[in-house]
Amino acid sequence: MTELLAALLLGIIEGLTEFLPVSSTGHLLIVQHWLGQRSDFFNIVIQAGAILAITLVFRQRLWDLATGWREAENRDYVAKILVAFLVTALVGLPVRLAGWELPETVTPVAWALILGGVWMVVAEHFAERRGDQPLVTWKVAVLVGLAQVVAGVFPGTSRSAAAIFMAMLAGTSRRSSATEFVFLVGIPTMFAASAYAFLELALEGDLSSENWGAVALAFAAATATGFVVVKWLLGYIKSHRFTGFAIYRIVLGAALLMLMPAGS
Repeated sequence: MTELLAALLLGIIEGLTEFLPVSSTGHLLIVQHWLGQRSDFFNIVIQAGAILAITLVFRQRLWDLATGWREAENRDYVAKILVAFLVTALVGLPVRLAGWELPETVTPVAWALILGGVWMVVAEHFAERRGDQPLVTWKVAVLVGLAQVVAGVFPGTSRSAAAIFMAMLAGTSRRSSATEFVFLVGIPTMFAASAYAFLELALEGDLSSENWGAVALAFAAATATGFVVVKWLLGYIKSHRFTGFAIYRIVLGAALLMLMPAGS
């Protein structure tokens, strides 16, 4: 397989899995087992493509929030996004600097997939007992921020899954409301995380050996695919539960444990 084709496939997989509650880390782990490991810079760039995709999907919502700041409801919503982001940054940065993160190898990622799938089923069950609650509270904002940190420590958890189901358990039981809030929080969170990682690599001088054509192709593929997937997901969850994603995670995690070498 050529380098460009491999980059295209990795970009598509990143776009498909970054915002679905199935863990992009787990899927990239599987694919890179055959296509070869990619640099940290490559992984940062394709993630940035996914961030751009979700920014484009929510461009009207972001514009409305930015231009409607005189309305108390909009100011309140933006403040909650900032609180969730600040909780993630203030808790997550010390965690990252301390090196508290499980390795991105098969065993921990597979167990995170399985346990995350069980968590999704349980969380959605209890959330539905609360009724249809669209309001995002300050409690939800804080817990979403903490859930993003947990997802960073345990590769395979899925940032979107951890945060969405934490929001639903904490009070925002309407799937579409919880998902929108988590995705909007993800924009500054993921931009900041990608920028920080990029700065680290630049200071270490690890950017000189990249295949820039392959990187650009993967970025474009992640952006285009991510845009389509997020648009589809936002429509899907209006009338469907997340159960199918939970079952998929459990099956994938079990397959990883059985079929792939433990240290890979």
